[in-house]
Amino acid sequence: MTFLLASVTGPAEAEDAVARGVDIIDVQGAAPPERVRAVLGAVAGRRSVSAGASEASQAEALADAGAEYIRVLSRQSQDIIEAASPLTRRANVLGIMLAEDGTEESTIASMEANGFAGVILNTGGGRNLLDVLDIAALADFIDLVRAHGMMAGLGGALELPDVPRLLLLDPDILAFRFDAATIDGIRALIPQDQRRSRGKPAKVDYRLAAPRAAEARKELDRIFVRDFVLPMRIGTYTRERDKLQQVRFSVEVSVARPSDVPADMRDVLSYDVITDSIRMIAGRGHIALAETLAEQVAAAVLAHPRAANVSVRVEKLDTGSGSVGVEITRERPAEAASVHQLYSEADPKTSG
Repeated sequence: MTFLLASVTGPAEAEDAVARGVDIIDVQGAAPPERVRAVLGAVAGRRSVSAGASEASQAEALADAGAEYIRVLSRQSQDIIEAASPLTRRANVLGIMLAEDGTEESTIASMEANGFAGVILNTGGGRNLLDVLDIAALADFIDLVRAHGMMAGLGGALELPDVPRLLLLDPDILAFRFDAATIDGIRALIPQDQRRSRGKPAKVDYRLAAPRAAEARKELDRIFVRDFVLPMRIGTYTRERDKLQQVRFSVEVSVARPSDVPADMRDVLSYDVITDSIRMIAGRGHIALAETLAEQVAAAVLAHPRAANVSVRVEKLDTGSGSVGVEITRERPAEAASVHQLYSEADPKTSG
């Protein structure tokens, strides 16, 4: 389950964020304790509240104010991490690493050893996270943090089209600046924690219903990615294990057509989801057979609720003469059909 964190400037935006279904209300920047208390008053226990500190003494004041989560810009500093350790007995401490600094395991291991609850990867200078690190590197970061038993979050000037791509990684937190103009669309793309519904029926977004009914009526569109080339390790020969080869992918997907003209990201299967899935599979390491690679790509695409069937063509280009490969067609199993619950009317405080 992925929680939506939105950073607000004060109590007015906090009220709006609660009403729009944000899971964690974050007080933007290194906020003074009085502003944090004002936001806590506006939230009134309906959501978890987080706040950021630039030094240990300020972090203590935020814990005194009642923040449930405290962000610490830990970067790669062992001193900062150790200074924040006493706070972990009073609040959930989230270490903030900057993608530009790297994601050293030693830093993440130190956060675990000092009792941190999680790590959020952010950026400096307002750069978009996906402009700094590719999807495969972000997948490695998520896996590394999880291996150390902590929550893993992603932030860094994220925009609405980034959401379907980053949800492929199943992060615990996606962090955004609160913007009333876009937050509803972001909220709709991130499936909401149904534990918060307290028995009330959740609204169902039937635009994301599985495509079997539409397929039966032939209401399918086709989207495609053609001639997408990546270097990767593939082949059955020993010499191929340590050598990158160029591999070309062409993918065509039949998708359930929305009932109306597509209006937002919920109505489409993003092309980036296809290419990012391929990048993640290629980044996992050596794959012996092109057939195995094609099956993995097909399975990743069919995991999307709109995908009805997919054709995947995989070609090895560095053969010396021409290209060789395989093309497969796969359909979504009927038992995989499901309706995705996206938005709940209830808005109690999230579970930690």
